Amino acid sequence: MAAAEAAVVSSSPLETDTALVPETAGTAAATAATSSATAAVAAVAAAARTGSEARVSKAALATKLLSLSGVFAVHKPKGPTSAELLNRLKEKLLAEAGMPSPEWTKRKKQTLKIGHGGTLDSAARGVLVVGIGRGTKMLTSMLSGSKRYIAIGELGKATDTLDSTGKVTEEKPYDKITQEDIEGILQKFTGNIMQVPPLYSALKKDGQRLSTLMKRGEVVEAKPARPVTVYSLSLQKFQPPFFTLDVECGGGFYIRSLVSDIGKELSSCANVLELTRTKQGPFTLEEHALPEDKWTIDDIAQSLERCSSLLPAELALKKSKPEESNEQVLSCEYITLSETKGEDDVIKTS
Repeated sequence: MAAAEAAVVSSSPLETDTALVPETAGTAAATAATSSATAAVAAVAAAARTGSEARVSKAALATKLLSLSGVFAVHKPKGPTSAELLNRLKEKLLAEAGMPSPEWTKRKKQTLKIGHGGTLDSAARGVLVVGIGRGTKMLTSMLSGSKRYIAIGELGKATDTLDSTGKVTEEKPYDKITQEDIEGILQKFTGNIMQVPPLYSALKKDGQRLSTLMKRGEVVEAKPARPVTVYSLSLQKFQPPFFTLDVECGGGFYIRSLVSDIGKELSSCANVLELTRTKQGPFTLEEHALPEDKWTIDDIAQSLERCSSLLPAELALKKSKPEESNEQVLSCEYITLSETKGEDDVIKTS
């Protein structure tokens, strides 16, 4: 019996060991499967939360975008027209806010207004003042306000567009022109003067821009001279055939016409080689103009806050209350204001 008990005792550990091996493996497999399933469920839940959070975030951004109101400035590079740049800005803001999205299409319509207050030629760069929301109503004040430019003119060549983008129409000698000659005639172009606008311009004839008619090859008569104001005009550098001007002027003034007229006054001809708007109203290129990598809803909101203190008290806007994002649908109203009053173009997109 003792031997049998001993056999049982001695054999129990062996039986227990061999029985536990398959049982432990099965349990581990089951546990692993359970853990995988749990992990999968957790992953799905996390993804759902992330998606939900993303939708909430987009909705918050959409609300913030629709509530933006005021005037700020962006940095326009050479190449695009002012209208093309404004479209690019609008598209970036809409993409950031995830708008318009399909789930919004059956809800109440809400309008986003955005526009610029003073066209810059496609070949020019610099400050472009932008109004958003109720700020678009303030843009006419930007049109009539002062602007400052740095212009590099080239003596000896005239073009049909009065700048380097056009076809050369005339060439004249310039070798006898001195710095003193240029400085001596600048006073004639300072103060309240009369100026003939360029044929290639945003001015209109029968509802169409003169530049559009010119590109079609149609015969276009120059607009009559009109009164404009030049507050200051100085020669910064003269390295023949190039001369650099610093100009501060009022609304409706064309730097291209100025440079062309200076060339004629010097018994030669000239066109604009480079043009930079360094200031428009209170907005300067260095301090206020947002580069493209700052065209975000948050950056623009901050810029609107900073720039509000630059505007006259009568133009200051009260902060508008944010719209409820789940009650709105975005349609875009894109407003472009021309260089002079009474020549506004309104383009609507949705």
